[in-house]
Amino acid sequence: MSVVIFVGPTITTAEARTVLDADYRPPAAEGDVYRAARRRPQVIGIIDGYFERLPSVWHKEILWAMNQGIHVFGSASMGALRAAELDAFGMEGVGSIFEAYRDGSLEDDDEVAVIHATAEFAFRPASEAMVDIRCTLAKAVEAGVLSTASASAIESVAKSMFYPDRTYQLIARRAAELGVSRAEVGAFMRWLPEGRASQKRADALAMLRLIRERVAKGIEAKRVNYFFENSAMWEQAWRLAGEADRGRAEPTEPILLESVLDELRLEGDAFKHAQQAAILRTLAITQSYIQGFSNTAPPDIPNRDQWMRANNLDEVQLAGLLDDEARVRWVTSLAEFEATGYYLDHLRVSGEYPKLVERAELKRITLAEMGLEDPTLADAGLEMEELLKWYFEDQLGRSIPTGLRDHTRALGFESLESFQRSLLREYCFVRAQRVTGAIGG
Repeated sequence: MSVVIFVGPTITTAEARTVLDADYRPPAAEGDVYRAARRRPQVIGIIDGYFERLPSVWHKEILWAMNQGIHVFGSASMGALRAAELDAFGMEGVGSIFEAYRDGSLEDDDEVAVIHATAEFAFRPASEAMVDIRCTLAKAVEAGVLSTASASAIESVAKSMFYPDRTYQLIARRAAELGVSRAEVGAFMRWLPEGRASQKRADALAMLRLIRERVAKGIEAKRVNYFFENSAMWEQAWRLAGEADRGRAEPTEPILLESVLDELRLEGDAFKHAQQAAILRTLAITQSYIQGFSNTAPPDIPNRDQWMRANNLDEVQLAGLLDDEARVRWVTSLAEFEATGYYLDHLRVSGEYPKLVERAELKRITLAEMGLEDPTLADAGLEMEELLKWYFEDQLGRSIPTGLRDHTRALGFESLESFQRSLLREYCFVRAQRVTGAIGG
C-alpha cells in the first residue's frame, strides 16, 4: 500500500493505524503535499494542516499532485476545507464537515481550527473546534441535558470567542455569566466527559476507511480534466519546497533540491542535458496517463537492494520510479517513428547540422570513388570482432557492449547487419582519410 496521511490533533496516529496502514505525517504545511507527491504514492490524505504559525498547504501543490496521477482525499479539518475548495478539480472530500463547506453552510476557517501541542506531545489539542462544539451541543439537547434555547445560547458564546480560547470550561463560564441557566450549564459540564462528540474524528475515520477500501479494490492512477500551468510563483514554490533524500540525514535537515541542482550546474553542460531529459520525461509520463498506459511487467533490477540504498529509495519509491520508466519507454516507442522527421530540425537548432552534412557527403564521395559504397569485411581486411574492437575501444574508448543487438537497436539501426554495414563504411572512410592525409603531407 502506498498511502500518505497528514494527521495531528484530530486523531492520534496510533488510532489511525488501527484503521489504515499508511505513512503518517504531521499536520500539513506549505510544501508538504508537494514533497509527499514527489515520492509517487497512490493516495495522499489530508486530515490536519496548519492554519497559522506555518504557511498553509497550497491549493496548487494539491492540483500538481493530482496531475501526477495521485488521488488526494480530504476530511475533518484543513483537509475538508481544501477538498471543498478543490472539489470541482477532483479532490475527494469525505464527511459532513466537507459537505457543509462544499455546500456553503460552513464558510469560516475557525469552524475546524484548534491550537495543539507539538509532535513531542502527539499534537494533543488544547482547544475545541467549533464544529465539534456544535455537534456536542446537539447531542446534549437530544439527551435532555440542555434545552434548545440554552444550547443555542452556548453555541453563540463559543462562536464569538477567538478559536484558541474555545475550551468547554471557559465557554461554560461565559455562558453562565451571560444568563444561561447555571443549573443547565452545570449539568452539561457533568455530562460532558461521557457525552462529548467529535464530528472531526468521525469524518477522519470515515476517510481512512474509504481509502482502505479503495486501495484494497485496486486504485488506478488519478486522471484530471484540467491543464496544470507552471507559473513563475509555482516554480519558485517547488524550488523552495523540494528536497532530496540523503540516506541517514536527519529529517530536520533536508538537502534541498536546489542544492543538488547547484552541484549539477557546476559540471557545465551536464545540467543542460539533464534539464532536457527531465522535460522530455515529464512530457512522456504525462502523455502515458492520457493514453491510458498500464504497466503490467515491472523490470527486474540486478543487485536490487544495493541499488536502492545507493539511490536512497524504499520499495514504494522504487515502484514509482519503475512505473515512470516503463511509461517513458512506452511513449518513446510510440514516438520513435514520428520523431525521425524532427532529427534534422534538432540538428539545425543545435548547430550540428552543417558539420554532419559535410562529413556525410564527403564519406559518400570518397567511398564511391573507391568502389566501396557497400564494403564487406573482406574489403576492410577485418573479422567482425576486430571491427567491433576498432570502433568501441579505439574510436569511442569503451568496451564492446555485452548486449550488442540491444545496443544497436537503441541507436536506431534496424538490425545488427545494418549496424555492421555502417561500421564498415566508417572504417573504410577513416582509413582512406588517413591515407589521403599521409600522401598530402
